[in-house]
Amino acid sequence: MQRAQLSNQLRRIQIAIVTLALMFGFTLSLPQSVKAETTEASQPAPRAITRGSFVAEAVQKVGKAVVRIDTEKTVTRRADPMLDDPMFRRFFGEDFAPRSETLRGQGSGFVIEKSGIILTNSHVVNGADKVTVTLKDGRVFEGKVRGFDEVTDLAVVKVEGKDLPTAPLADSDQVQVGDWAIAVGNPLGLDNTVTLGIVSTLHRSSAQIGLSDKRLDFLQTDAAINPGNSGGPLLNDRGEVIGINTAIRPDAMGIGFAIPINKAKSVKDALAKGEKIPHPYIGVQMTTLTPEIARQNNTDPNSPFEVPEVNGVIVVRVVPNSPAAAAGFRRGDVVTEIDGQAISKAEQLQALVENVKPGQTLKVQVQRGKQMQQLLVKPAELQDVG
Repeated sequence: MQRAQLSNQLRRIQIAIVTLALMFGFTLSLPQSVKAETTEASQPAPRAITRGSFVAEAVQKVGKAVVRIDTEKTVTRRADPMLDDPMFRRFFGEDFAPRSETLRGQGSGFVIEKSGIILTNSHVVNGADKVTVTLKDGRVFEGKVRGFDEVTDLAVVKVEGKDLPTAPLADSDQVQVGDWAIAVGNPLGLDNTVTLGIVSTLHRSSAQIGLSDKRLDFLQTDAAINPGNSGGPLLNDRGEVIGINTAIRPDAMGIGFAIPINKAKSVKDALAKGEKIPHPYIGVQMTTLTPEIARQNNTDPNSPFEVPEVNGVIVVRVVPNSPAAAAGFRRGDVVTEIDGQAISKAEQLQALVENVKPGQTLKVQVQRGKQMQQLLVKPAELQDVG
């Protein structure tokens, strides 16, 4: 009994000492038993150990909707006209006659509707005689190309399936430089491959990367994109599709490009119906001009002509028999304004033309030498070009 009372008194003394220490800021060395009780009470509960990453979660969310697309195309090699000579065949036989061969290709795509609507690149399926679609779970379908557009490099393939897994689509206008970028596809025939990087540039124009036959502003990424990746999805860190991978530059080391998903959204329904996508054009090759660039040109003794030292878009070449040729455009003209809107970049001019209807008249202000002129041009349909 006395021992218990003594123990209780000792504990009360310890508590009093701790209280005084807290009040006056003393540092005390307490018995191990008191330290243990205080430490255990103040420590938060340990966090549960989890496995995986945002990449794994994103791929699990979309992976089942990513497909492999195999294509076959039969081509006939054109024979040399000399092979039609009966004398030649008499001596060398018929072994040199034209022969047909089957070309095989492979790419990627992803399902966007449970009924079997698949998005991919135009160059993956364009011209194919046979399209085979394989899902990650092993199911194989015969695909039918509903529509394709070479200018935007987009295509829609349909398979006869039900309740197929689909990929969620993001808003690519919300993508920022530095965002995570996850490329999924079948590069070099290696199925279900995932690569990780970031979005390194927005609005990289097709003209800047040497694709004058395209009308696109790409998402640029350092996620590896190789042949076979084309048509597969580029994901954000939430497993939503922000772009469609396209392996269009075989010499691009460490740089990949993707078509923004919002561009695909704007044309997918028309492609699924087999409709053509309109692409107005005026028929000029152009580049952005600044006063600094103009001065460099004008001080070069080998320059073919002087250009105005202004901000605008300089015409490098006028396509014969084009709307620009009919309107009186000439090489060296500097476009400074269209319909009252100042023009300072080639991409700006291209986007403005794309957003008008073929046949609509545009008032274009150009500076030719020291003179300002106004030209009237009516964009035509690009696919009508002979």
